[in-house]
Amino acid sequence: MRQKPIDEYIVDFYCSKLKLVIEIDGESHDGKFEKDMIRQQKLESLGLTVLRFNDLDVKRDMGNVLMAIEGWIKENNPLTHNGDNPLTHNGDNPLPHNGDNPLPHNGDNPLTPFSKGE
Repeated sequence: MRQKPIDEYIVDFYCSKLKLVIEIDGESHDGKFEKDMIRQQKLESLGLTVLRFNDLDVKRDMGNVLMAIEGWIKENNPLTHNGDNPLTHNGDNPLPHNGDNPLPHNGDNPLTPFSKGE
């Protein structure tokens, strides 16, 4: 995964095997929600899924960000249902973690990706 031009946009991270775009929204996105949603709808119209995360969550709570991404992969990728990990390459796991739950959940998940219409 890495930055990639898609259509008229450059996405933050892209995984072609999963058709997954991960966007990290920082201060440069403040006040641009409508523009970001138009961009997201265009990417989704190309058959891609867009997961969005706030840059502060990435910096301060990477464990939960990775768990959210892994959860999406497990729920949405048929390859994971047979035990295969489509993201592994030569046995390396691109989503490393120590197996511990980094933070307890309180019911509110700020890492939930935006869906269409939000």
